[in-house]
Amino acid sequence: MDELLRDIKRLRAFGVDKVLLFGAPDASQKDALGASAWSDEGVVPRAAAAVKQVFPDMTVMTDVCLCAYADSGHCGVVSGGKVLNDETLPLLAKVAVAHARGGADVVAPSAMMDGQVGAIRRALDRNGFRNVEVMGYSAKYASALYGPFREAEKSSPSFGDRKTYQMDYRNLKEALAEVEADIKEGAGTVMVKPAHTYLDVIRAVRAAYPKKRLAAYHVSGEYAMLKAAARAGVFEENAAVLEVLTAIKRAGADLIITYFAKQAAGLIRGKR
Repeated sequence: MDELLRDIKRLRAFGVDKVLLFGAPDASQKDALGASAWSDEGVVPRAAAAVKQVFPDMTVMTDVCLCAYADSGHCGVVSGGKVLNDETLPLLAKVAVAHARGGADVVAPSAMMDGQVGAIRRALDRNGFRNVEVMGYSAKYASALYGPFREAEKSSPSFGDRKTYQMDYRNLKEALAEVEADIKEGAGTVMVKPAHTYLDVIRAVRAAYPKKRLAAYHVSGEYAMLKAAARAGVFEENAAVLEVLTAIKRAGADLIITYFAKQAAGLIRGKR
């Protein structure tokens, strides 16, 4: 927690006032259901509480999923080699409520289970957290670009892949349907993930829902590609970072979730 708070302090100095927290529990805390994900003593509720105590004006967003907490590495309950959608929904709701108790302002379900936004919205309302927003990972594609994150989180699936519940990257129409479903279920913000390789999807969602707050997640593989190319001398890193993030904004994103946040904010403010 001390490292987290030092990092938040640096982010605030660069003008970043929102943070999205992910949990990376120890392997000993993982089980079949990912139960540590909804423990009040879990890493994310404790982190949210710590940030809000020291930086009450910081908007704390939390990722709601089971993949990092379940020994299967999948985003939902597994039985017979299959991920069970409906059985996962009440568990995701429990995770979201635990995060809200910790102090989260926004909970962001990333599991891509059908009905997850609605289940979480109802659970938050029942437990007195009507002011906690739900940010849906609405158009989350089954992408090859999540590798660095999964390695860091140790959350790669132990069998199969996530293509049965994440979206086919060839499909644009489904993105609009998924966004519409999340809006109807109560999402305050919708999201496209990945970002700079999916600018057409961001643009399509923006055009279809011009008044809805739209986030775009610039994922770990997109970050790593820019870093690797810059190290290889392909281009100057800072210039490329600002160009790519501007493209995401230009496509229609209101919020950009990126590992370049501190670096980009520093460049924009003339700090290094």
